[in-house]
Amino acid sequence: MSILLDKDTRVIVQGITGKMARFHTRDMLDYGTNVVGGVVPGKGGERVDGLPVFDTVAEAVAETRAEASLVFVPPPFAADSIMEAADAGIRYCVCITDGIPAQDMIRVKRYMYRYPKERRMVLTGPNCAGTISPGKALLGIMPGHIYLPGHVGIVGRSGTLGYEAASQLKERGIGVSTSVGIGGDPINGSSFKDILARFEKDPDTHIITLIGEIGGPQEAEAAEYIRDHVSKPVVAYVAGLTAPKGRTMGHAGAIISAFGESASEKVEILSAAGVTVAENPAVIGATIASVMEAA
Repeated sequence: MSILLDKDTRVIVQGITGKMARFHTRDMLDYGTNVVGGVVPGKGGERVDGLPVFDTVAEAVAETRAEASLVFVPPPFAADSIMEAADAGIRYCVCITDGIPAQDMIRVKRYMYRYPKERRMVLTGPNCAGTISPGKALLGIMPGHIYLPGHVGIVGRSGTLGYEAASQLKERGIGVSTSVGIGGDPINGSSFKDILARFEKDPDTHIITLIGEIGGPQEAEAAEYIRDHVSKPVVAYVAGLTAPKGRTMGHAGAIISAFGESASEKVEILSAAGVTVAENPAVIGATIASVMEAA
């Protein structure tokens, strides 16, 4: 099994005619992802790499029975694209776009809650690398060749540190069930808790890796959830041990503004919840391997 997507998931790409969207659409097709079309208002009827382009998500869903969408839309219009996907019945949406205003994401979150839970679209991102179920499907911009199929679930705010974890695991012959980037913005579609709950229920995920960073309460909330609801071993790494308070570091959400938001405080909170924390990014793979051996 895998969470969120598999080889049969029918995918559309919103903004497919853009340069980067075309590049990553080809990459997803080469990986074996079931991409069935794209959406760009005003360009309906065109084709990109043999895929039909539609004017609206509703038209794309009606014609292709798409279930998932990848949003490659510029920041001023990305929120509308996400809400359009939710309206059209898309089950899972990944938003790659960086730089969406926080007010726009507040509007998106409120908008999605107008639907009942069983009908509500799952959103990961914005400002994320996407999701991959190795050997099955890639929905995003991650380099698929570094992921081996296996039993380690990865969830992280940082895309590149997720890549690093997967690469170190591959060197050790250890595979990944699903890797999910939730994004580095302060307001995102899915939290650590949301993805941890899915990994806990997934029989193919035997151990979970959490990649955190400074800023925001998500790691502390995840620690509480792990302590009370997660039975599987969890390994974590938290970036930013030397980051100064009050300065944004990399991601828009990576800024320390309150107690519990520094890397050292998050390490302490996670450790107290029974999470094994890697000391630095170079030993993420080794730490996961040692926990797997102990289990």
